[in-house]
Amino acid sequence: MSFLPRRNPRALAVVLAVQLSTSAAWAQSSPGQTPPAATETPPPPAEAAPADTPSDAPALSAEEMAEIEKALGSDASTRARPSGDTSPVSPTATNDSGVTPLRLPNAITGGTSFLNLSFILDLAVAAFSSKEPLQGGAHDPTQNGFNLQQLELSIGSVVDPYFRFDSNIVFSQFGVEIEEAYVTTLDLPANLQVRAGQFLTRFGRLNSTHPHAWDFVDQPFVMSRVFGAEGNRGLGVEGSWLTPLPWYVEVIGSATDAKGEATARSFFGSSNERVLSPLDFQLTGAVKQFFPLSDDLSLLWGLSAATGPNPTGYRNHTSVYGTDVYLKFRPITEASAQQLVLQAEVLYRRRQAPEDLLSDWGGYAQTVWRFSNRWATGVRYEFGTPAKTQEGRVANDPLDPEWIADRQRITAAVTFWPTEFSRLRLQAATDRVGWRATPDYSAFLALEVVTGAHGAHAF
Repeated sequence: MSFLPRRNPRALAVVLAVQLSTSAAWAQSSPGQTPPAATETPPPPAEAAPADTPSDAPALSAEEMAEIEKALGSDASTRARPSGDTSPVSPTATNDSGVTPLRLPNAITGGTSFLNLSFILDLAVAAFSSKEPLQGGAHDPTQNGFNLQQLELSIGSVVDPYFRFDSNIVFSQFGVEIEEAYVTTLDLPANLQVRAGQFLTRFGRLNSTHPHAWDFVDQPFVMSRVFGAEGNRGLGVEGSWLTPLPWYVEVIGSATDAKGEATARSFFGSSNERVLSPLDFQLTGAVKQFFPLSDDLSLLWGLSAATGPNPTGYRNHTSVYGTDVYLKFRPITEASAQQLVLQAEVLYRRRQAPEDLLSDWGGYAQTVWRFSNRWATGVRYEFGTPAKTQEGRVANDPLDPEWIADRQRITAAVTFWPTEFSRLRLQAATDRVGWRATPDYSAFLALEVVTGAHGAHAF
């Protein structure tokens, strides 16, 4: 009678499968050679061993062997098929070496069995002191009362060992738009990666993120002023290279369409211009650097630039330069739910205009303190200057003719997460608009809920 605990048939099946795959790998990598296990002296037959000699690998009973064969047969029906082959896989089929092949599931081999699919709903109740709020973002609350900021359908999956597909489809009260839809390579050499389709460019820190990743209800006004209500995006191609330097350095470059009032405002924007040469694309470049300052403190610093045509004259161009910093303190050397984040971006824009060169500045700085698992608070400061000529005079800006003075906005917010799938945020702001006689005030109460599987966000 055996006094060993009852063995799990599926666990034993996995052990046998691993042993079989090891034998197969040895046979394929070293043809004609004998696997190591075959060179060892075989143990004496069971009946020749003394009855009181303990066995290192006790024999399996007939009942256990039957359960193992049943488990292997069940698993075989769910194994991946090559190239869309839907024929059943026989658990007893063998390859040329005589070893039963083990086929990995689609999630490992790159199939589309696992599809990340999620819906993200953002709602807000808003109150403004002004009859004409200056909220410039497409997802910002823009009127008193209830606002549907967005209903986002996020879809992502590995297509095969070479490509990944991602898309974000946004539903509003009055229509549907494809915000992003692109493929990304997975297996290029030399730390290279390419993506193609429609995507948010990786200019700066905030532009490539979606509202559910923001720390405030609305986006900084510098983003909508320079790039448009939807942020800078377009159809095109992007390449990135992770350099072999001792610290993390990623170099990014992209070429996209320079059209769209809501996505390329400083370039062709809403004009009817079209691509006639490579000079009519928007070219964007960025360098991202990461520094682990300590176990608890990390820093991300980026430099970005974008250039493209504008419609004010033949071969007139716009250039935008930016720098961003992200400093995060999160104790991991001791048990703590707290984290403190400082994030800032500054943008400088130069635009060629008929017989002149216009320039302006804008940016924001914010700090967010998450003082428990469910609670966080934050403060944000924003600024923007009017467009000026080379002589330093306030220009007659064709994009923003009313912007004749400085603008500053200060925002405070408190966020509560009932669970990781929902979020409540209370926010208030004062907007000091230089061309208005009195400041503007606003208050939001926003709700976000997420259902489905959503991919992790970048650092």
